Formats: sequence, C-alpha cells, structure tokens
Amino acid sequence: NADHATGSVNHSNADHATGSVNHSNADHATSSVNHSDADHAPGSVHRSGVPANLTDLSANELLLLVASLESASEHPLAEAVVLHAKSLGLSWPAPETFQSVTGKGAYGITNNRAVIVGNSAMLADYAISVDALTEKANALTAAGKTLLYVAVDGELSGVVAVADSIRETSKQAVAHLRELGLEVVMLTGDAERTAQAIAREAGIHEVRASLMPDDKVAEIKRWQQTGKVVAMIGDGINDSPALAQSDVGMAIGTGADIAVDAADIVLMSGNLQSAVQAIKLSRQTMRVMKQNLFWAFIYNMIGIPIAAGVLYPAFGILLSPMLASAAMAFSSVSVVTNSLRLRRITL
Repeated sequence: NADHATGSVNHSNADHATGSVNHSNADHATSSVNHSDADHAPGSVHRSGVPANLTDLSANELLLLVASLESASEHPLAEAVVLHAKSLGLSWPAPETFQSVTGKGAYGITNNRAVIVGNSAMLADYAISVDALTEKANALTAAGKTLLYVAVDGELSGVVAVADSIRETSKQAVAHLRELGLEVVMLTGDAERTAQAIAREAGIHEVRASLMPDDKVAEIKRWQQTGKVVAMIGDGINDSPALAQSDVGMAIGTGADIAVDAADIVLMSGNLQSAVQAIKLSRQTMRVMKQNLFWAFIYNMIGIPIAAGVLYPAFGILLSPMLASAAMAFSSVSVVTNSLRLRRITL
C-alpha cells in the first residue's frame, strides 16, 4: 500500500528489495513510521562520568563490563557500546550468562559480576533506583542521547549515553516521504526528551516515545482502524511485531534476523532513501498494471465483437482469423512493451 501510506515508516532499499511485495498494500500506504534506531548510524558512545559515590569502578572498568554483556546482544545500542569499547583498545571475555528483556535491556553474569544494563524501567524491575543520576540523565536526554543505566552486583553503578547520529540521507528521505503525501511518525522505545531531540534533527513532527513492542503494534492497529494503510520500517527485535502487524513491513537488511523474517520487504542498506524508492516503484508498477488492463480490455471489447460478425449485417465487415491472431499478438506486445518502461523510471 505504498503509494497511499499515511502513517508510519522506517528503511528501504526498494531497488534492492529481496522480500516479497504485496502491491495492493505497497502502493496505497497512507502512513509511515520511523523507528529511531533504523535511520541512524550505529551511534557514538559518550561515557557520562560516574560519580564516585555510586561505584568504585573506573569509567573504563564499567564500560568493560557493559561491553562484555552487550557483546551477546544484537541491539543497535549494544553494537554502539561494543564498537566504542573496541576503539579504546578494550578486550573482554564472553559473558557467562546473558538474557535480554524486550524493550528494556539485558542482564547476565560477566567476569563473575552480576550486570544489569538497560533503561530505568529495567532497573526498577530489580528495585534499583536511578534517582542519584537524575540531574545527569536530564542533561544527557535533552541533548538527544539514549541512556543505558548500569547496575553491578545489585547496585547502581553508572550510566552510558549513546548518541544517535542522524544520517543526512535520513533527513532527506523524511522530506521526500512527506512530499509523497505520507504522514511520517517516529515510534521508539527511547525516552520522550531523547526522542523529541532526535525527531527535531530528522525533521519528524510526530513522535511516540517510551514504547514497548506491544505499544508499537497498538499504535499501528489504531491507525489501521481509521482506514489508513500503514508502512513500518524497522531493524530491531523490538520492531518485529510492528513489522508483522503493518500493511507493509520494511526491514533493514543489516538489522536483526527476526525483523527481516517479519517484514514484507528487505532493504539491503541502511539508507532511508530506499523506502522512498520502494514507494515510488510501487506506485509506478500499479500505474503500469492499470494501463495494461485498460489496453487488454479495449482490444477484447473491439476485437471480439468484430470477429463474431457484429458489423457484418450492416457493413459487411468480418475479421479474418489471421488478422485476429495478429491483433491478439500485438496486444501482448503492447502490454510487455509498456511494462518494460519500468526499467527506465527514475527513483
């Protein structure tokens, strides 16, 4: 339903799509949803400075524990932390145990320490307060950074801030989606202040923040119930239910495997311009299909009555079998030739 979308979206290399496309949905999408991780580069990590009264760990020791745990995760934020730790020359053993919690974070044992990494809700599940970092957290989220609180052996130990780097192509893609008549909405699990900062930079005016995976599904269902056709672009495990619920799911090929499996279209790069290309290609394909149907019906509406002798009593005109077969062949040629024009469209 891509050419009528009005609601939500996230990634696409339409000209490299490897998934199957339901054109009845892809050319009618009325909504597009952007999940905040999907249109960002892996991200840069900023260690926030850990107050001494919170932990006896140094910043690098804390980062080492976090990177060790997150090395077992497929989440983009985890990838950013691991890449940053490697850039500092740090190395670590694999965690002894690891468990991810959808929409919240992860926990496990690494280097004989019990480590919890995630949002404030994750730590609240373990009755760990993050109030000691409120001032620091407010400053970081106001700057558009996503926070990963860290607890070691049951105590709040610090916070890691991940700054999402918006690609310039993502800003352009959002503008192009709007030019195509689509509503662009960002659905994200990030905190409200972080989400708003990212949305402003990306040029997105409508944001739904602090969402769990089920909340994203509920948002998409709400739009669908109003008659809108919704396209969803996502790349993470948390996006897979929403990708499955949407009319057109577009998964980033570099994202989690479960997101790729849940989507209708797989975008082979992280460039959001591919989503624009997918919608343009979808619309043009539907346009060509309608043109082909028109010419096929015209040929039959004119040719069949003449071949049946409708004009013979009044005008003495009959259509010879040779001319009839030539006309039918020319009909097929015209349809194929018209379809081949899709190879020359500019996306």
